[in-house]
Amino acid sequence: MGRVTARRRVVRVREGVAGTRADTLVAEEPLEIRVGGRPLAITMRTPGDDFDLAAGFLVSEGVLGSAEELANIVYCAGATADGGNTYNVVDVRLAPGVPVPDVTLERNVYTTSSCGLCGKASLEAVRTTARWPVGDGPGGPLRLEPALLAELPDRLRAAQRVFDRTGGLHAAALFTAAGELLDVREDVGRHNAVDKLVGHALREGLLPLAGSVLLVSGRASFELVQKAVMAGIPVLAAVSAPSSLAVDLAVESGMTLIGFLRGASMNVYAGAERVVLD
Repeated sequence: MGRVTARRRVVRVREGVAGTRADTLVAEEPLEIRVGGRPLAITMRTPGDDFDLAAGFLVSEGVLGSAEELANIVYCAGATADGGNTYNVVDVRLAPGVPVPDVTLERNVYTTSSCGLCGKASLEAVRTTARWPVGDGPGGPLRLEPALLAELPDRLRAAQRVFDRTGGLHAAALFTAAGELLDVREDVGRHNAVDKLVGHALREGLLPLAGSVLLVSGRASFELVQKAVMAGIPVLAAVSAPSSLAVDLAVESGMTLIGFLRGASMNVYAGAERVVLD
């Protein structure tokens, strides 16, 4: 937890009166993800759960789908010129026989909003790469009461450990269909928080996450829907708006997508059959 936050001096003005004080900020540092010793991607993240983040990123890329496909993840020693370790570089070793992703600059990465793919190409990329269909779980089709969904943001907020000290973190949480909190992660990037959740599930042998509900702070982008689809999650809820392409992907994948989940109000953009409506 030591590097999750940082202290900085700030001039604080209250009712026209200025004074200096120390303020707690969320930490943001780069993480370089290598596969087999070769650089693959760099993401800006809040340090912590880095191995889960790297594993989850590779799930969203279609590289990993089970714990058996992952040999190990290590921090790279000698990450600086003087041989020091910044703990900002991780190397993922794949199990024998698992195809190594193309790490050339020309490769097509569709996990970010600036990936260069759009519309039908983006939807096709996810559909052809996803390991599992979006699933409701062994109990049959999910049926979620609006009253239960309305409680989830408060449960997520109560589980955030760092937000109270910084006010600058996104969060993602996994719930059962009964509203039980399974896991929660915080990060300066909402996509990283989701990767940390999915990566932990992969390493624990829990994928696909059929029958679960993913709740994210902020908006629901195409990228977040894509990550949920790749993990087999049937329901994604967000406290803010989705994008048009996020809705298209949810419809294409059979996912339930809920936006503007605030109090007793919500918009169901896709998969309304899973929500018990009057």
